[in-house]
Amino acid sequence: MDEKEAPRVGAAVKRRRRALKLTLAVVASRSGLSVPFLSQIENERARPSRRSLELVAEALQTTAAELLAIAEAARTVDVVRDGEGTEAMPEGVRRLVRGRHQLHALEFTGEQDAGREFQHRNDELLYVADGAAEVEAEGRAHRLGRGDTLYLSGGVRHRWRATEPGTRLLVVAVADHVEVEEE
Repeated sequence: MDEKEAPRVGAAVKRRRRALKLTLAVVASRSGLSVPFLSQIENERARPSRRSLELVAEALQTTAAELLAIAEAARTVDVVRDGEGTEAMPEGVRRLVRGRHQLHALEFTGEQDAGREFQHRNDELLYVADGAAEVEAEGRAHRLGRGDTLYLSGGVRHRWRATEPGTRLLVVAVADHVEVEEE
């Protein structure tokens, strides 16, 4: 199997390993593969050969076919059209990604002022598509205009507000249910 045909099964491997409450070291010991290689597979930095996938599957008490099926089912392509994504959302807020995924994205339109402070577990990016906004992060004010972005690492306290009518702000974040591991 060449690189183009090698399966992307990292999320399925990681999910199965965690469900069994196994460490990478245990899976490495059971499979005969190295911890760094298994970590690369789980983080989609390496694709296993068919034989390596079979060894991993056996160590995880499943089959290569089952891991491939889980990985294929997890692949999603979804288009959110203009005007969609507003169901069960406050006025001026639209979901840009449907469902429960690793990526969380919202669009805020108009003179939004959340009026409260946020602190998310994972990283976040704010992008001003139109208008202007002011973001207070860790006690420091940042004025953002059209085309500006602000990156916030997980755990940074912040609040924001639109400062011009018609402001459109996109917030993209690693979803809170995702456990981000330090490298």
